[in-house]
Amino acid sequence: FAAGIFPGILLALLFMLTVYIRVRLNPGLAPPGPKTTLKEKAKSFVGVLEALVIFAFVMGGLFFGIFVPTEAAAVGAFFTLLVALLRRSLSWKGFVQSLMDTTRISCMVMVIVTGAVIFGHFMAITRIPFILANWVSTLPLPSYAVMGVIVLIYLFGGCFMDALAMIMLTIPIFYPVATALGFDPIWFGVAIVLVTEMGVITPPVGVNVYVVHGIAKDVPLEVIFRGVAPFVLALLACVVILLIF
Repeated sequence: FAAGIFPGILLALLFMLTVYIRVRLNPGLAPPGPKTTLKEKAKSFVGVLEALVIFAFVMGGLFFGIFVPTEAAAVGAFFTLLVALLRRSLSWKGFVQSLMDTTRISCMVMVIVTGAVIFGHFMAITRIPFILANWVSTLPLPSYAVMGVIVLIYLFGGCFMDALAMIMLTIPIFYPVATALGFDPIWFGVAIVLVTEMGVITPPVGVNVYVVHGIAKDVPLEVIFRGVAPFVLALLACVVILLIF
């Protein structure tokens, strides 16, 4: 868990830099909002205190090992619901509607994940990941070039396969290769997780993109894919920095 703190901060900074560059090149993407007084700013800050407390509680529980990431998500959702009830900002109709939307989006995601898992089984039966891994391990290239090929394989495979399936199939082969090349095993693991997570925002699978499209139905799918493209580059830059330094 601690190994992901620095990459997470670095990735957040790169995402902010990506947003800044895009807005500088095209100010119409984020036009300035109306001017507000200091009193209005302070009042709006009070409104986000609950979110900050929930964030601190969830991250603190993860850091101290009180619960695992999946349990942390459930805890965060529970306290968010509790805050909404205490603030009387959630009606029964809104609660039912949120459950229906969550069920619909979850079903859509699970259909995509099911297809990815089936394809992952196909890849395992045909041994394509193993063939690629063995091929990479025998390449007569410098260490960083070999690592670049490994990253490209994970990036390409993540576009079609479930991230967990891709990692489970290839790590037993790529891990010894990475350590033999002199790369830190922890940083290698963090980098591979980042690369495989690129697959959830890249076509043709792009599970997270389809989730966003399910929420914002009025936005065409190709527009969402174009919108996430700069952030894929930021993710790739983060991986390169981790592997080099």
